[in-house]
Amino acid sequence: MRVIAGSARRISLKTPKGLDTRPTTDRLKETLFNILQYDLADCCFLDLFAGSGGIGIEALSRGAAQCILVDQNREAVACIRENLQVTHLTEQATVMCCDALTALSRLEGKYCFDYIFMDPPYGMLLEQHALAYLADSNLIRRESTRIIIEARLDEDFAYLESMGYKIEKKKLYKTNQHIFVYRENEK
Repeated sequence: MRVIAGSARRISLKTPKGLDTRPTTDRLKETLFNILQYDLADCCFLDLFAGSGGIGIEALSRGAAQCILVDQNREAVACIRENLQVTHLTEQATVMCCDALTALSRLEGKYCFDYIFMDPPYGMLLEQHALAYLADSNLIRRESTRIIIEARLDEDFAYLESMGYKIEKKKLYKTNQHIFVYRENEK
């Protein structure tokens, strides 16, 4: 796994040992950031369930002003910190070792994100809980904050509309997908 483009281009990243994390492959990461590339400059980015930090680090490398990286696994957090050091992106990053909902609560009132990326463990409804929290949060701007969820191909997102979210785009891959959503303005 490596940084695809930007200031840290071609730098290899470490990943935590074991099967607890599923790093986003370079090919999927490249496709994702080709979609986001024109809107990353000076943005505020949140990487929930960050694993090795590859997505957040890619955002910083491509011009994001700041990134908060969250994971509750201590080994993953140590890996994120090491990857930030080797890419020289530590200054623009904040790393939090806690679960996603605790992180969101702690960040409330301090940040308003342009992008939120989440790649939670599959089948545990963690993205649904995070989206429920974000629905009434000041961490997002209605209509403009983009939330990107990496999920299995068969993941059901029928609940999004009832939470006030709209699907902007779906990008399907061989084994998983990226869902791009935003929160609608209240009518």
